[in-house]
Amino acid sequence: MQTYRKTDEAISALTAEQYQVTQKSGTERPGTGSLLHNKEPGIYVDIVSGEPLFASSDKYESGCGWPSFTKPIEPANVAEITDTSLFMTRIEVRSTHGDSHLGHVFDDGPRDRGGLRYCINSASLRFVHRDDMEAQGYGAYVPQVEDVA
Repeated sequence: MQTYRKTDEAISALTAEQYQVTQKSGTERPGTGSLLHNKEPGIYVDIVSGEPLFASSDKYESGCGWPSFTKPIEPANVAEITDTSLFMTRIEVRSTHGDSHLGHVFDDGPRDRGGLRYCINSASLRFVHRDDMEAQGYGAYVPQVEDVA
């Protein structure tokens, strides 16, 4: 079992935007994230800790301007916290082991896939292509990754 955690080395390797998003609970501008239009098969992991968060098979185009997913690939790696900033109540999504701010979850996702929309900043994610998953220690998740249309 792999151990996932935040390290000083991982934090120092972040770009300014990745640091602002993951460590200061920031948000990238809509439509600008590098992973927004990614349609390759694989998984999305926390850029800080490496913990598996979402599968490409659960990614969909929501039109919100950020990568959207219907569910986490590993629910234990995604913490949901009440966020009352910006004069509203939302559910913030953070990685459990890396404590990285990922984005928010809303209940306006596809009903036939559970009804949730995990709206996630590209800056908080690292994509691992299915072809590289085994070599990078994510082989157990390969069966959960399907080709994306």
